[in-house]
Amino acid sequence: MTLQIQMIGTGSAFSKKFYNNNALVFCNGYTLLIDCGSTAPRALHELNIPLTDIDGILITHIHSDHVGGMEEFAFRLKYACDSLRMKLFVPSSLLYPLWNHSLRGGLENSSENLTKLDDYFEVVVLEEQIRKTVAPGLDIQLIPSQHIPDKPSYSIILNDKVFYSSDAKFNRALLLELYESGRCDYFLHDCQFQSPGVVHASLSELLTLPEPMQEKVILMHYDDHVGDFIGKTGSMTFIEQHKLYSFP
Repeated sequence: MTLQIQMIGTGSAFSKKFYNNNALVFCNGYTLLIDCGSTAPRALHELNIPLTDIDGILITHIHSDHVGGMEEFAFRLKYACDSLRMKLFVPSSLLYPLWNHSLRGGLENSSENLTKLDDYFEVVVLEEQIRKTVAPGLDIQLIPSQHIPDKPSYSIILNDKVFYSSDAKFNRALLLELYESGRCDYFLHDCQFQSPGVVHASLSELLTLPEPMQEKVILMHYDDHVGDFIGKTGSMTFIEQHKLYSFP
């Protein structure tokens, strides 16, 4: 069964040419949005993808380029889509900060009894390292990643086939284990051009991966001057915004 991924944005948090690094995952007629950054509503509009075509949202961490579009989604679901409660997949460690630190200020409305995340979404709690079937033929597993100290952040394994880093520092041991064990065939990884990689994997770090593995690595979350690095990524390639990729 083929898994397809379309990046609605591929840029770093400070990119002005590319939208926030968020992805649509298609499998068996089910559409999952991985993260919903500030630019996600506009990106989906430009792709002519209605909000109602999305079956669920998965949040990896609470930076604005990954959750900044959630307020608009919540209001549109509530007031423009007849209170449609879309599934929202949230790691258990993010439940409190997602509402209380990111969304509550704009979404809480006690006069309408809107006081919690569940009043807008059908919240599905995820536990790390536990494989979860989110739809027929679509399984996900949260992998804890290092990004910002003391702030939970997760990478994702899709169908024991695709590793999606979201935002993560370089973890050579993990990547090699997933590749050498045959558990993941493809790796979508964020890439910071400057070294050292403080909160993201740097290009120089990713270039230390074995060349056969590099052929399976697709780089995302890149800066606006990505053109300066074409041909300088070894056997790795840059993922293209809006292009539909198939992972058989």
